[in-house]
Amino acid sequence: MSPVTPLGLFAVDGLIGEEDRAMRDAVRTFVDSRVRPHVAGWYDAGSLPARDLAKELGELGVMGMHLEGYGCAGTSATAYGLACMELEAGDSGVRSLVSVQGSLAMYAIWKHGSEEQKQEWLPRMAQGTAIGCFGLTEPDFGSDPAGMRTRARRDGADWILNGTKMWITNGSVADVAVVWAQTPDRIRGFVVPTDAPGFSAPEIKRKLSLRASVTSELVLQDVRLPSSAVLPGAAGLSGPLSCLNEARFGIVFGALGAARDCLDTAIAYARQREIFDRPLAAYQLSQAKLADMTLELGKGMLLALHLGALKDAGTLRPEQVSLGKLNNVREAIAIARECRALLGAAGITLEHPVMRHANNLESVLTYEGTSEVHQLVIGQQVTGHAAFR
Repeated sequence: MSPVTPLGLFAVDGLIGEEDRAMRDAVRTFVDSRVRPHVAGWYDAGSLPARDLAKELGELGVMGMHLEGYGCAGTSATAYGLACMELEAGDSGVRSLVSVQGSLAMYAIWKHGSEEQKQEWLPRMAQGTAIGCFGLTEPDFGSDPAGMRTRARRDGADWILNGTKMWITNGSVADVAVVWAQTPDRIRGFVVPTDAPGFSAPEIKRKLSLRASVTSELVLQDVRLPSSAVLPGAAGLSGPLSCLNEARFGIVFGALGAARDCLDTAIAYARQREIFDRPLAAYQLSQAKLADMTLELGKGMLLALHLGALKDAGTLRPEQVSLGKLNNVREAIAIARECRALLGAAGITLEHPVMRHANNLESVLTYEGTSEVHQLVIGQQVTGHAAFR
């Protein structure tokens, strides 16, 4: 009999609207032609042609695609999620480029910025001719951003920023950074042009994960900004957390792309690899593993599409995003590891994508809220008790 794809077994296309499928297919075609032929080399070299890709992705319409106005495509949230899935099927680093651009930097300006800030930055960012980054995490403050040490103080009509941010995607290639800092009354967001005196973004090297991604430190030494640099709509920690929730939504779908690519690779390998005069795919143990992974991938996809429908209806809650991020990333990394085992020694090379995806997912498991943080978010919802402290 002719085999079907794992997601084909779940008939998920029937749950996706025509426009959303068209966007998904366009991004898949882009990944197949522009990312897949080169990504192993990028990963091996620890580099990414971020500026070139950003412009091409802007032309494709995926930069800030789920936002309205200012040159953004204004697609559904589900379409954005499906685009993230296809991008991460190529590589988590490419999806991170788009996620940080659209769901963190652009969303922060779109949601909390002044009209002047929006007009200055969003059209160029949507085109991919300007790149943004998002400075929240610090060397000692990741899961507890309220403890950040970056400070902003008034000096006449200006603000002076000092501090350090860490693990910042796009930092070294960004034209603008959305930086969050403690002020005397509350945490505020600032739109910081990266050519501002005192701003630097040294790239972090020697990574074993997300190698095809630009990861940086942000250093702010007496960076002077006008009062117009403040995001007027962001009050306290709720500002950056609203942006993180947008990025987490994309990861719910994105992680499934990496898992799907691993599973497709493992199935193809098992069908052609002969052992003891039979295809590896013909053995019961192999089929049991492939069946279990198919089940988890399909369940994760159904969850993602359900959350996408809730977001498009305007009813999605942050704790529901935590359900998706916790489950789908956890299952994706388990699938990647199992697929690596099915490929045997071939699974450790860059000739196949599975170990690259597995390594990348180690980072995805941690960023935008660790698994432990999402467990506590869910735990608080079902028990009524906060266990963060």
